[in-house]
Amino acid sequence: MAYRFSIILALVLGAYGFLIFHLSQLQLVKGGYYLARADAEVSGSGNASANRGAIYFTDDQGNQLPAAVNQEVPVIYAVPTAIKDPAAAAAAVSPILNIPVATLEATFLKKDSYELLQRKADQATADKIAALGITGIVADYEPDRLYPLGTVASEVLGYMGPSASSNAQIGHYGVEGYYNNLLQGTGAGTGGQDLTLTIDPNVQIEAEKILDDLIQQNGATGGSVIVADPMTGKILAMGGYPNFDPNNYGQYPIADFINTDVQNVYEPGSIMKLLTMVAGIDSGKITPDTTYDDLGYVNVNGAHITNYNLTTHGPYGAGTTMTQVIEHSINTGAIWAENTTGDSTYLEYMKKFGLDQMTGIDLPGEVHGDLTRLTPNAPKIQWDTAAYGQGVAVTPVELVSAVSAIANGGLLMRPYVNAALQPQVIRRVMSTTTAQDVAQMAVDAVDLAQVANINGYTLAGKTGSAFVPNPKGGGYLNLLDDSYIGWGPVTSPRFIAFIRLNRISVNSLAAETVVPAWKNLAQFLINYYNIPPDRTTNDVIPNCKNLYCPQ
Repeated sequence: MAYRFSIILALVLGAYGFLIFHLSQLQLVKGGYYLARADAEVSGSGNASANRGAIYFTDDQGNQLPAAVNQEVPVIYAVPTAIKDPAAAAAAVSPILNIPVATLEATFLKKDSYELLQRKADQATADKIAALGITGIVADYEPDRLYPLGTVASEVLGYMGPSASSNAQIGHYGVEGYYNNLLQGTGAGTGGQDLTLTIDPNVQIEAEKILDDLIQQNGATGGSVIVADPMTGKILAMGGYPNFDPNNYGQYPIADFINTDVQNVYEPGSIMKLLTMVAGIDSGKITPDTTYDDLGYVNVNGAHITNYNLTTHGPYGAGTTMTQVIEHSINTGAIWAENTTGDSTYLEYMKKFGLDQMTGIDLPGEVHGDLTRLTPNAPKIQWDTAAYGQGVAVTPVELVSAVSAIANGGLLMRPYVNAALQPQVIRRVMSTTTAQDVAQMAVDAVDLAQVANINGYTLAGKTGSAFVPNPKGGGYLNLLDDSYIGWGPVTSPRFIAFIRLNRISVNSLAAETVVPAWKNLAQFLINYYNIPPDRTTNDVIPNCKNLYCPQ
């Protein structure tokens, strides 16, 4: 019995001794290595939380498509205190990571427990590093952000990147930045919330394709596109060029991260004539049938302002109506309408449209338009040019919101991209009757020009071509910004779409550039949403003065 007990005791003591030895090896011999692994894992988890909420797009059937999700990606790092031969390790790693041997050797000679060598490595590189089998050179995984659609809607999404104040990764730009707190959670074991956007991926992809083709065809430096629901303010698509790939944001200049639809202003040109007509008609100073005598030019404050087509068309003459001013985009008619309305009343309406205020869209860095030239003591020329969209500036999203108020019957709506939000009326800008009158003027313009029209549908729209302000020394460059905005069907609006081209030749007018592209987008939207025709025949009646007149 004593003999057996002695054997059992010896075995227990032996096992205990082995355990003590093994623990001492882990703690004393390899302790630095495992501590470094723990540090690396903590560092990695701080850089991109695996619990960050996902972002989804929503199609017309309510289906969700992942736009930003979490994934495990290879990360390669060193534990200098565990590397036995820094020189040999540097020589082996250098050709795989394309880092100079001297740089790696200096890193490996440090007394640190963690040195990042490459984040977001591809799997092949990680496999090569692992195959080396060098203690202290680690190919591991860490949580990271994946944007499955690449550049699509990148300016709306933003990206995940390092914080300026810590090792943690946070959202920058777009909804990643605006909703960062919601997406990342509390950081105390509570994960972030998912975010579903109003962006329809099918509309977004088609809108960006049309814009990209348009830019290539016209040699523009950039451009932007917005598709929205004018009844609610819901943004269905928003994009610009140049854009970026949030998966590899470090390869792009900071300027590409800017959402020009929200963060930049431009002079809109003749699209402003729609708002000028609202001011005059809603204030009771003019009607769509009010006439004036068009001479083809206006002399004001020593300047000679002409209609864009004076040399080819000549004056429109006596009896020119306000509807014809919109149909033919007559500069002098817009000036006459503003003068008849009165400067103070005109400015009151531009402020009602919110052109000097931020729209409140849930995207970061929003700026507001510029009406500062319109002061009581301003030279008359500044009021005259504002009437046709030069000398005042807006953001594209402001312009879409303003024209949406015409489309929806007079209400200024807050634009939004978070599908959890509800439509919000900011204020009534005009009466329903005024909205119908101006909408019909825009319908007549589409029907007469026969460029944006689509058989069977009542569509409204307006072109805008404006000279680009010279950022150095004032005045204007010999370049144009071309844009077009339109909506439909007018009898029951389902969409409003805006397309803009930046800095193109002065010989390229909007009717020849953005309008055909807009028509392609409108046709896609009609097909995609399966919108029924609102005209009983394909005949167009340009002189119809009622939104619901029989066709």
